[in-house]
Amino acid sequence: MHTPWTLDFQDLSFEWRRLFSETLGTFFLVLVAAGGAVVNARSRGQVPLDARVVAPGLMVMAIIYFMGTISGAHLNPAVTVAFALRRNFPWRRVPGYVAAQLAGGLLAAGFLRATFGNVGHLGATEPGAGISAATTTLIEIVLTAGLVSVILGTASGARNIGGNAALAVAGYIILAGLWAAPISGASMNPARSLGPAIIGGHWHDWWAYLIGPIAGGIIAVGFAWILRGPPSKTADEAAQGTAADTPTERNS
Repeated sequence: MHTPWTLDFQDLSFEWRRLFSETLGTFFLVLVAAGGAVVNARSRGQVPLDARVVAPGLMVMAIIYFMGTISGAHLNPAVTVAFALRRNFPWRRVPGYVAAQLAGGLLAAGFLRATFGNVGHLGATEPGAGISAATTTLIEIVLTAGLVSVILGTASGARNIGGNAALAVAGYIILAGLWAAPISGASMNPARSLGPAIIGGHWHDWWAYLIGPIAGGIIAVGFAWILRGPPSKTADEAAQGTAADTPTERNS
């Protein structure tokens, strides 16, 4: 008799797999998000801004599809904290997830530096010309509130759209980047910003990319309570990486 897959999340013998998934997924996300600026600098402008903001959205979509069922594909400390505040994810597992995400960002930045050198500030996010740190923080709060609202909304009850949630999340990341990248870098993710900052030593207004996304995620949780009330079991499964597994996977 097989143990139900929904119980596997409580079995810590599987935790290494989830943490590896978060590390690997965040590595690929930061590799593309920061790598666009690095390659653009090395190629003397061959990667235009629109390509640099579209690429991370497409990468997130691919990651959600290929391993979202393993860990939930949070890829972002703001998302993990929001799921915990929403009571879809246990607080005791938050430190491990956040550490894995930060490790993925550091590994990606380290790979970029080893491969291309410390060029393009290793893709570090920073305010645009003439933009204050306060404005940057506000923009990151608003952008992240929208991103996490999309994530929570597409993982909740009757509004759950399964694997197609990846399309909604990717679409939001691309749209946010298309208009806000010149202002704040449209990070929405502390792991994406801190990796290049630490490895490249580029600390310009770094705190805006920590405070902004976390505050935005918290606000999104408030929106979710207003719009949908208490959390649903479906959202628990999405946050924990068990929402869309096949019968074969469940019984393996």
